[in-house]
Amino acid sequence: MHTSETPETGPAPMGGGPDATTVTDQLVAANARYAGAFTDPGMDARPVRRVAVVACMDARLDLHKALGLELGDCHTIRNAGGVVTDDVIRSLTISQRALGTRAIVLIHHTGCGLESLTEDFRQDLEREVGQRPSWAVECFTDVDQDVRQSMERVRTSPFLLHRDDVRGFVFDVTTGRLREIAPAFPGGE
Repeated sequence: MHTSETPETGPAPMGGGPDATTVTDQLVAANARYAGAFTDPGMDARPVRRVAVVACMDARLDLHKALGLELGDCHTIRNAGGVVTDDVIRSLTISQRALGTRAIVLIHHTGCGLESLTEDFRQDLEREVGQRPSWAVECFTDVDQDVRQSMERVRTSPFLLHRDDVRGFVFDVTTGRLREIAPAFPGGE
């Protein structure tokens, strides 16, 4: 049986019973402790380093530690696969046009779950729930090529002001190292 620590009762069983807490309850309790010691850092919403990082949502990626970033240094945009979708372009456009970022760093990683999915995932969902998702799974089999595709999507977006400082990487989840991926078309646009 897994247990979790709660501020009121100490270890509590997870998964049912009168003393059980949910993960969300644990997060809210952790926030209460955090807020108790919190002081306003007095920061602006504009990233100090003027960079936006687009990365996979994988729980193994601690981007701030891996990149030596501090609170306020960057905008971090995460999704399944770190794929540049229309919504990522929306966020990057706001990041650049309203909040002053100029550089874009794209980070995929080894052992990504999207490498084991196919677009059949959408069809399976449609069969299960009776409605086909409007979004693509954006699965891939070649992580390097997917990074190149993401770089190209950024570099060709008419909405982005700054497309010259776009770099893509693959993070190795076993070593913690970044490996840079050359763009499909050197020089970008």
